[in-house]
Amino acid sequence: MKIGRVDATGLRVSVPFHDFGIDRTVALNVCHVEVETDDGLIGYGFTAIVEGEVVAHIVNAVAGPLILGEDPMANERIWERLYWKMSPRGQTGYASHAIAAIDIALWDIKGKHLNQPVWRLLGGARNRVQTYATFGFPVFDREQLADAARTWRSNGHRRLKMVVANEALPNRDAVRPVDDVIREDATRVRAVREAVGEDVDLFIDANCRLDPFQARKLAKMVEDYGVTFFEEPITHNDVRQLAKLRQSTNIPLAAGQNEGLAWRFRDMLVHEAVDCLQPNVAIGGGFTQCVKIAGMAAAFNVPICNGGAWMHHNMHLHAGVANGTMVEHHYVATEICKQMYRDLPEPVDGWLTLPETPGLGFAPDLDAIRELPRT
Repeated sequence: MKIGRVDATGLRVSVPFHDFGIDRTVALNVCHVEVETDDGLIGYGFTAIVEGEVVAHIVNAVAGPLILGEDPMANERIWERLYWKMSPRGQTGYASHAIAAIDIALWDIKGKHLNQPVWRLLGGARNRVQTYATFGFPVFDREQLADAARTWRSNGHRRLKMVVANEALPNRDAVRPVDDVIREDATRVRAVREAVGEDVDLFIDANCRLDPFQARKLAKMVEDYGVTFFEEPITHNDVRQLAKLRQSTNIPLAAGQNEGLAWRFRDMLVHEAVDCLQPNVAIGGGFTQCVKIAGMAAAFNVPICNGGAWMHHNMHLHAGVANGTMVEHHYVATEICKQMYRDLPEPVDGWLTLPETPGLGFAPDLDAIRELPRT
């Protein structure tokens, strides 16, 4: 069996918001990848966050031609070839996204060829995983945020995440100073806690948009509200500063959702910078690299949890390895996947049951994908 075709398409997928008094549309770029073997078996890969058209060009012009004729079951060989072609001096970024999308497609092929779901091939630690719901977006005002939190809780979600530090550092020269942003954040966190009660886990995510000083300040402001973890509080995921912040707050820290190579996670572990690592298979080199990151974390007695969305791809990693935990039921990302795929499992009372279907366990809706806008 040989790789006979590799194709990638950049897409822009829109998700409407029509609840809680909001009437607007949010759009994200993604990249859909197909890898086909010479005997007609097709695996489907995916990546997102960065510009889909750039990743698609990398796959179509560089990565895809490089692996034509390779054995699609040889994940390690192909991963290494792609790495040395596109990241020979340790670069991260677009290359890691391209590798991730191809690697996911190859594991989809492996599962279909061996008649096993990917999560079982990765270790089969469990057949269901917990979910947490990312619901709290900056577009909501305080009342809308509290209403959304109550709605998600009433729908069975007892683990909720909200965004803080809304564009704080990127907009540091705007009219609204960073101090004002984090004061408002603290008020919003309190509003959500009061709305959902004490028996709900509450996570906050700064998306790397604070400096160390402001991150410590915000952590101090919200310590009394029972925050389960503070995700990516500091710009650049600065390992030294994360370690200092972790020593100064009783709120656990999580990071890593957008990191491209394993050495970044190694440094977080060695410096004791986080309480939970967040490798994302759709961003950080696919299953082949993320299972190694999970192994490193296990050696340090550190769990992994999914950050950066795309729970239906990441559920396989967290069901496969023993130190896997939660996947992120990100509202926008999940609605995007519903437009692209069929047979997606749905969370029930905060749990996602893994499919027994070979490969990823869900299939692209190719007709729908053809209708989506290209980037």
